[in-house]
Amino acid sequence: MSALTVRQVRFRYLTLYGLRWLPTGLTIPVMILLMQERGLTLSQIGLVSTAQGLVVLALELPTGGLADALGSRVVLVTAWAVSLLSLGLFAVADSFALFFLVWALQGVYRALDSGPLDSWYVESTLAADRDADYEPGLGFAGTVAGVTIAGGALLSGGLIALGPVGPVSALTVPVLVAAALQAVALVVLLILLVETGPARGAGALRASVVAAPRMVGQAVGLLRRSRVLLALVSVELFWGFGMVTFESLLPVRLADVVGDPERAAALLGPANSAAWLVSAAGAAATPLLLRWLGAAPAAGLLRILQGLTVLGMGLLAGPAGVLVAYLACYAVHGASNPLHLGLLHRQVDGPYRTSVISLNSMMGQPGFALGAVLLTALADRSGVGTAMVVGAVALAVAAPLYLPAWWAGRRTTPTTPPGAGPAATGTGPAGVAAGPPTGPAGASAGDVQPAGTAASAEPHRAAP
Repeated sequence: MSALTVRQVRFRYLTLYGLRWLPTGLTIPVMILLMQERGLTLSQIGLVSTAQGLVVLALELPTGGLADALGSRVVLVTAWAVSLLSLGLFAVADSFALFFLVWALQGVYRALDSGPLDSWYVESTLAADRDADYEPGLGFAGTVAGVTIAGGALLSGGLIALGPVGPVSALTVPVLVAAALQAVALVVLLILLVETGPARGAGALRASVVAAPRMVGQAVGLLRRSRVLLALVSVELFWGFGMVTFESLLPVRLADVVGDPERAAALLGPANSAAWLVSAAGAAATPLLLRWLGAAPAAGLLRILQGLTVLGMGLLAGPAGVLVAYLACYAVHGASNPLHLGLLHRQVDGPYRTSVISLNSMMGQPGFALGAVLLTALADRSGVGTAMVVGAVALAVAAPLYLPAWWAGRRTTPTTPPGAGPAATGTGPAGVAAGPPTGPAGASAGDVQPAGTAASAEPHRAAP
């Protein structure tokens, strides 16, 4: 086959990106309600969902080396096949053990899927033209992810509204459609994704495995030396804990105020679509926040605002109030991610950048797992509204952790002469190279980013 052009690479990348996120959009509105329909309590749902976070925590860095060693195609085909298996199992699971296995398989899928498609796009673009500008394609991917998740959620709501199909419950239909679409996506992946790099194999894999512990150790060393970086990464613990409220508890809260789980699921389809669109709008507002407040103050303020929106989700009466608070929460969420990641990127440069961003993402996994266990147990014992209040507090109390980055900027900026290079940003700690002076940079910025940012790889943390 002849070499692909830059335009062809981008078209294939965006096509595959959309197919990757469409099944996720279909399952978001039904995943919690379906498990309840199959007999799981909220506490049990919290426990099974920890499987994904723990598996991702264990595999995220090793699977990155696997993709570098074996190539994107092999790893992505494996990942999408695992996703198909998990969706098929999700459609028929009816016990705690089977749902735990579903979420564990999703953890394997997400660990394998994190990064290889973006890497293939960048490598293939540069193979076609060494001077090509690939950043716009990464930005379009964020838009594609948001639109396809929104479209999938809307389709999910429509399928639920049509009611059951024979012996298949209304909440199960979107999962079966998602599995069918995942099978189509796997076939399209095999057709469209053509490796352009050099052959890689067992030798590269061994070298990657040997080097990984050293790179991780050096990245952890940066955290020990930098108070700013440690504080920023610690934010993710609280963020992951609080995200349980709007990713897992919101469907239950809406079902409570509506009084009918299937009607709540039907409402969640268009609500999720709108949420991803307002998330993209929030991300688009990032340049204004940077100009008006600066990165660290704006990020801290948004943590407090997100806590207030979750508080509204837990306390407001009626479906309209809950959904308005939910949309406001996602708008804040979309604006928060690029600010947080931009601050992280300014703290480190060189070969440890990806490791530090991965460590930041990994910190959210135990936070989410802890929140999934504690908040769902609290919801069972004291009500969903009470659990949401606790999650709101956890989100808001992370705001002071942005103060070290703000203080570092205030100390350094006034005394740094113009044109002094990267240190002029005023946010690089001693012994750590400062990064770009503005916003999240390149593909790394999208590791946990929703739609509308420079790049994207993981728009939604908890959806099967």
